[in-house]
Amino acid sequence: MAISIKTPEDIEGMRIAGRLGSEVLDYITPFVKPGVTTGELDRLCHEYMTNVQGTVPAPLNYAPPGYTPYPKAICTSVNDVICHGIPGDKVLKNGDVVNLDITIITKDGYHGDNSRMFYIGEPSILAKRLTEVTYDCMWLGIAQVRPGGHFGDIGHAIQVHAEKAGYSVVREFCGHGIGKVFHEEPQVLHYGKPGTGDELKPGMIFTIEPMINAGRRDIREMNDGWTIKTKDRSLSAQWEHMVLVTETGYEVLTLSAGSPPPPAFITDAKAA
Repeated sequence: MAISIKTPEDIEGMRIAGRLGSEVLDYITPFVKPGVTTGELDRLCHEYMTNVQGTVPAPLNYAPPGYTPYPKAICTSVNDVICHGIPGDKVLKNGDVVNLDITIITKDGYHGDNSRMFYIGEPSILAKRLTEVTYDCMWLGIAQVRPGGHFGDIGHAIQVHAEKAGYSVVREFCGHGIGKVFHEEPQVLHYGKPGTGDELKPGMIFTIEPMINAGRRDIREMNDGWTIKTKDRSLSAQWEHMVLVTETGYEVLTLSAGSPPPPAFITDAKAA
């Protein structure tokens, strides 16, 4: 399958979808605190999407080949859960870390996909460092996006930074192309060699969403068929943005008023 190049109309639709996806995370932020259940966060996000935004939660009933339909509106991945944690009766407690992964579909059919990490109360030093390194990994990957670059450049930047910190990169899950289809070509690996993979071209839109483990990269799948945990029970962190390749570089589409600011090395480079 070829990687689709989005039309100007598609790009405008994806800008709207990206902002709306990010605004769900803005909305839910005050509710992410000790004592709340992951199921309550799901309920609040679902109601906000459908009642306030007029969007549809993309994960709900999503069923790739070989999977049972996903039963909730968002993914809530707590502590050693790498990805696809299903919201339920789990109560978040002081010291936990959680990734909320949100994808909305606009009335025009465009997907807005992003995720953020949240601290519950006061995080451990380990959890804070892992979360911050993973955030920097995502942005180092984003900074590689430019016409004529390659997907391997993105993966390499992420892998080098994670492993230098003593962490590991999950290999089984990756970023992906996105538009009116939730998951399309290409696969965006979070490890790799510079100059390898397909060439980046203006109009491509894809996610960069590194999953970084404090321990080893090995995974285990839970009996629900969706939840993925670290095999060694170490903490895992993930951040995700949706990125457009422009004529001169990149545009992050999943930004809103409450988005955490880019790291200093990004803003300094843009100012230079």
